[in-house]
Amino acid sequence: MNHSIESIRDIYCVGRNYAKHAEELGNDIPDEPLLFSKPLSSLAFADGNELTFPGSKGEVHYELELVLKIGKDVEEGDLLDDIVTEMALGIDLTLRDIQAQLKKKGHPWLRAKGFRNATILSEFFPFPGENELKQIPFSLVKQGETVQKGYSEQMIFSCSKLLEECQREFGLKKGDLLFTGTPEGVGPIQNKDEFQMYFAGDLKGQFLVKIES
Repeated sequence: MNHSIESIRDIYCVGRNYAKHAEELGNDIPDEPLLFSKPLSSLAFADGNELTFPGSKGEVHYELELVLKIGKDVEEGDLLDDIVTEMALGIDLTLRDIQAQLKKKGHPWLRAKGFRNATILSEFFPFPGENELKQIPFSLVKQGETVQKGYSEQMIFSCSKLLEECQREFGLKKGDLLFTGTPEGVGPIQNKDEFQMYFAGDLKGQFLVKIES
């Protein structure tokens, strides 16, 4: 599989970037990108192997996303197509019950988003360009059924807008990853579930779920 954890730096994510996903969770649609990060220690690869997840912390929800890989240190005036040469599909896993408790208390989400294997990546593949990407479907199949499908043109904040926001707030460097949000259809994983991730109908990654008691 085409990946190397040594080439990956920081992991930035955006929440509620598809209107129907925000609605399905009962959340307001944001007026600016809702940004958070995930630790590198949470990274795993969808290379056909079994991945282990906690079974004692409530429901673990899958969220399929398009992932952009920053190809060079970003400078003022850089355009998305100039700095992103590779992309992947990713799954941002969430301990949904714990996240709800943390949100209720006004606490950070890290415990719900940064656990082991909470950030799953497919192989990397060439980035087609932002305009071309808008027309290319991506999807997640669980137990033979398509549970999520989306297009980047459905995003509330475009890939360019997300890059601009992250660059202004944090500064983006070569090797950074940008998870761009998930379409509707999120749900819980179950023990022995099999997942496949597709881009333009091509299989890009797959894994088997093991829930620990």
